[in-house]
Amino acid sequence: MGSWLQRLGRQLRHRILDRDASYALPQAARERIAQAIAASEAMHTGQIRVYVETALPWSYIRRDAPARERAVMEFSKQRVWDTEHNNGVLIYLLLTEHAIEIVADRAVARRVDTAQWHSIIAGLAGDLRGGLYEEALKKAITQVSQLLEQNFPRQSAVADNELPDIPIVR
Repeated sequence: MGSWLQRLGRQLRHRILDRDASYALPQAARERIAQAIAASEAMHTGQIRVYVETALPWSYIRRDAPARERAVMEFSKQRVWDTEHNNGVLIYLLLTEHAIEIVADRAVARRVDTAQWHSIIAGLAGDLRGGLYEEALKKAITQVSQLLEQNFPRQSAVADNELPDIPIVR
């Protein structure tokens, strides 16, 4: 991924800045984001998860793994891939590196163009640079929801909530 000096700098940043990401999303903000996800999921059959962490685990840093690899692993660990319609979406933030990843399950990936995800990420990045974590995530949830509504509209009034709505913050 880079020279040994860049890798060393990355290792130090992750170790020095490794703390609970609650400073970015306190409990009250997490609850409001969970409400936004629940409202979103009432409009489509998709499932949205948010995962925020300050630093990568040492095993990722040691082998110089990218944030995308961690996002895909959390997509799996959080069982976002295991929804009835294969239409789960994970929004992943790695605060130390200002990395943003969106991982979509196979049904969503077949219907939503990569450029649309990049557009959502670009908007999210701009808001996050200003420290507007809650607002940025709520805006991204709205945009993801619009894509899910277009492709997976809810047919019944009963919304099956297959995954927890509360963001995971580490």
